[in-house]
Amino acid sequence: MINMIQYRALSADEIRRELFRGFRRRQVVTKCRRREGGAWVVKDAPFVDDWSEADYQTLVSCLRNTVSTGGVVYAALSDGALKGFASVEPALFGGRQGYLDLTSIHVSEELRGRGVGRVLFRLAMAWARGHGAKKLYISAHSAVETQAFYAKMGCVEAGAYHQPHVDAEPFDCQLECAL
Repeated sequence: MINMIQYRALSADEIRRELFRGFRRRQVVTKCRRREGGAWVVKDAPFVDDWSEADYQTLVSCLRNTVSTGGVVYAALSDGALKGFASVEPALFGGRQGYLDLTSIHVSEELRGRGVGRVLFRLAMAWARGHGAKKLYISAHSAVETQAFYAKMGCVEAGAYHQPHVDAEPFDCQLECAL
């Protein structure tokens, strides 16, 4: 049984591998949204997305860096166990677009569809707005379930693509959300 979820920003010192002990990234993907010939299509693309130990180590390093450089990492905690998180980088980019980068938002497998992601996304939006952004930029997983979540949050295709994200994750959907 999952108890009430508490949401708060994490300090860099709190972000350690142990924090993710009860977190399940696993996502079974069957269909993905892809851009082909200038149009968005849904394609069969079955795979299981999960993180290796090396992925968790990289994640911990990146999230600690986010906080240490002035960004934010929000956590969704149940009895002290991490069940979701979102991170926003501190540096504005995209010129007149006024983007801040939502670099991660993940909810543990057993809590998806229960509103945890929505709360984390709204916290990220409020933080970005308070730090001078006009829009959140999201390089988003292309799974149809993930894309449905972002659409519900008001995200649309990004007005200007951030090439480093495109290069790093060519199958991701580049999105923005007006603040």
